[in-house]
Amino acid sequence: MSNAFLQISNAQKVSRKEIPQLAFDEFRRQVFDMVIDGAKVVQYFVYPDKNRLKLLAVLRTDKLFVAGCDVPEPYPSFSRMCEPFHLFEREMAEQYGIHPQGHPWLKMVRYHPNYTDGAADVFGNDYTQEIPGNYKYYQVEGDEIHEVAVGPVHAGVIEPGHFRFNCIGERVLHLEIQLGYQHRGIEKQLTEVPDKRLPILGENIAGDTTIGHSLCMAQNLETLTAVKPDQGARVIRTIALELERLANHIGDLGALSGDVAFLPPANYFGRIRGDFLNLSLLICGNRFGKGLVRPGGVRFSLSNEIRRVLNDRLAELRPEVTHVLELLFNAATVRARFEGCGAVSHEDAEHLGLVGPAGRASGMAYDVRRCFPTEHYPHIDIPKNKKATGDVYARARVRYDEIHQSLQIIESLAAIPIETRCVSDGMAYDLPASSFSVALNEAWRGEVSHAVLTDENGKIIRYKIKDPSFHNWNGLAMALRDTGISDFPLNNKSFNLSYCGFDL
Repeated sequence: MSNAFLQISNAQKVSRKEIPQLAFDEFRRQVFDMVIDGAKVVQYFVYPDKNRLKLLAVLRTDKLFVAGCDVPEPYPSFSRMCEPFHLFEREMAEQYGIHPQGHPWLKMVRYHPNYTDGAADVFGNDYTQEIPGNYKYYQVEGDEIHEVAVGPVHAGVIEPGHFRFNCIGERVLHLEIQLGYQHRGIEKQLTEVPDKRLPILGENIAGDTTIGHSLCMAQNLETLTAVKPDQGARVIRTIALELERLANHIGDLGALSGDVAFLPPANYFGRIRGDFLNLSLLICGNRFGKGLVRPGGVRFSLSNEIRRVLNDRLAELRPEVTHVLELLFNAATVRARFEGCGAVSHEDAEHLGLVGPAGRASGMAYDVRRCFPTEHYPHIDIPKNKKATGDVYARARVRYDEIHQSLQIIESLAAIPIETRCVSDGMAYDLPASSFSVALNEAWRGEVSHAVLTDENGKIIRYKIKDPSFHNWNGLAMALRDTGISDFPLNNKSFNLSYCGFDL
């Protein structure tokens, strides 16, 4: 057995026997050394192995690495030394009753009983109550300090989340975000449901990231079963992922326009977003791409007639998109609101491990499509798109760039004939025994990752999901530091993070 982290590839089948099982002290030393040298945490979780609980870490530099160890008793918190483990350890505590000794701010991520029957609840919660009990929020003391509590029930049509602002006057000193109100137990379900239900659950993890999550699930199941989609399916999946990116980026810019009361682009973007959703409808019969991606390929092909309509609609939409983008970004009043608002420094973004447009806006060039490409992305040149200022303007500008790039990608792929063998729904998957796979994709919010572990009978014993929002919610909290509370809606929309993708 190796005494160092094992290098792996994106969506690669690995025998669990090949994963290094290190002594805990050695595991911790190597993790700290890699993170201090710039590695980022892709996955860090606990899984059951017969009568033991084990830790598994997946880290990334320009390559992917994996290793594991037994959970020690007591377990000393990594978060004391390395901030990126903060949320992962809170999740481990609630799922398996593991108490990270010395964790700086141990609280629940979601509201649910532990996975392990009879495991101690380290948070002291009473799960006989349907409504979570009182949670002690962080407080700033002082005669002029006041708190503003927003949610979890909001005035608009929005998912549940609680935001607790500590303010002095109008200035925010600290924002604490509490989510987990709509926890659905998806990870647990994925170890229990029949095979044919896996893709259905996967595409419903977060409705606005249907393709991103579906791809991760499909790629893991494909590599574990040695089923390879044909090139036509890879092209269609790439088109679908870029359509999802386009629709959401355009919707976000429309919402940002509305937050600064610039209504013409807000209205235009709202309508154009619908046009791109309708292109997904054209391809697979669903505006959010549900039912398209399945292990082994796609359920719908692109006929010549569909490609013709797709190309015609893209030709009509490109000048409209370009015009509205310039309308928004050339307005001095808009730039006055966007620039300097809610800045997250490159240093803070690195510590928090921000991903996607939020990370690129703060100078982090990482993009899964370029660094760990899957589907048709190895044949596409993906620019770095990083910005320097880390503010609302930078987060909006990243979307501006990626809208143009996604349009170009789809136009180039839709211009060529695409042949594929469609797969059926409701397939059974003969998963191999004692195997592991982790898949990463660049969804529109950033890095999505799914990890799968099977036991000696080929049954899934752990299915771990990580939405990009898992990293980025703390970025929103950091963006509010020393910012006027009235700028919260603008900053919130500039991140536009997922509640359901986080709550799982």
